[in-house]
Amino acid sequence: MARLQHTEGLTEEQSELLKLVRQFVDEQIIPVAMELERKDEYPTQIVEGMKEMGIFGLMIPEEYGGLGESLLTYGLCVEEIARGWMSVSGIINTHFIVAYLLIQHGTQEQKQRYLPRMATGEVRGAFSMSEPGCGSDVAAITSKAVTSGDGTWTINGQKMWLTNGGSSNLVATLVKTDNGGDSVYKNMTAFLMEKEVGFGETAPGLTIPGKIEKMGYKGVDTTELILDGYTTTTDQILGGEPGKGFYQMMDGVEVGRVNVAARACGVALRAFELGIDYAQQRETFGKKIAEHQAVLFRLAEMATKIEAGHQMMVRAARLKDSGERNDLEAGMAKYLASEYCSQVVEDSFRIHGGYGYSKEYEIERLYREAPMLLIGEGTADIQRMIIGRRLLKDYQLRG
Repeated sequence: MARLQHTEGLTEEQSELLKLVRQFVDEQIIPVAMELERKDEYPTQIVEGMKEMGIFGLMIPEEYGGLGESLLTYGLCVEEIARGWMSVSGIINTHFIVAYLLIQHGTQEQKQRYLPRMATGEVRGAFSMSEPGCGSDVAAITSKAVTSGDGTWTINGQKMWLTNGGSSNLVATLVKTDNGGDSVYKNMTAFLMEKEVGFGETAPGLTIPGKIEKMGYKGVDTTELILDGYTTTTDQILGGEPGKGFYQMMDGVEVGRVNVAARACGVALRAFELGIDYAQQRETFGKKIAEHQAVLFRLAEMATKIEAGHQMMVRAARLKDSGERNDLEAGMAKYLASEYCSQVVEDSFRIHGGYGYSKEYEIERLYREAPMLLIGEGTADIQRMIIGRRLLKDYQLRG
């Protein structure tokens, strides 16, 4: 086994699971990823294979039919899957966040209703905060739910950037509500919205218009969600109580940032593998380009960045698993891993030279996919703000 991205202290069960996932990636994902990506085709067979492996229930407790694994195990599995094709890791990311929200904040009835079917992949989750007029500025959302006072809510608005918007049948959606809270953040509520798989009006008052065309991150569907007189009940509020949605969603984003860091680590490792293989095959000026000092130094920097990103992701995951707050560490891991991923991919692209610009080579796909990690689950600038503010609290002057 290669030395990069080695994780100390794993149990035998974790190691065996990762071995199975790695084998699945090598045999079932990498050989078909380029063709599916060109066609922007949903990887149905790959998804069915992940269902059989139990990946959709990886962190769902055993009492609900899942594997009951840790965030660390999940992150390491995502790292492997993203190495094969980042879009596949995106298919399970939002599903995982919704399952996590239910585990941490759902009522007992909500857990019993959804988690067993989420563990098998029968129910697939999507996660919605962004809107056309706001991304990271969550306080600026305008979608609103109004109650008639009898436990019924009517919701109107437009949401944006739903990963798995079409392929999901359960969407955790953050909207404004008038709860009399003393801040805008206490006037937000997360609703669990059931819908049919597909596009068009997938539930009364809920429309998924179609896929948004993207530069990369293809195969997985990214959509809008339009709510026009959509009605639901208090029973479908996450946790059963309005006004807690912002804090619940931020908890989900925190673990989502570990996921994005893991994806960045996986994409970076694949770019390195492609680069170092090519460097040992391509000859210029009478020798392999890996023997040229400029390329050798580039490979050394790439490997160092990959290792640094991986170790930070592991630390953030383990901290969350211990029950401690990890917003600082998750932000650092997501920021560093995604930035390093972008740099490693570009370095591999440069090693490939003109061939890197050709769609016949895998590095061309990675070059289009890496930028999404710079903005997913909060942009790099947002991560720096989170990190900086937390540091000021931890290192506040005392005098």
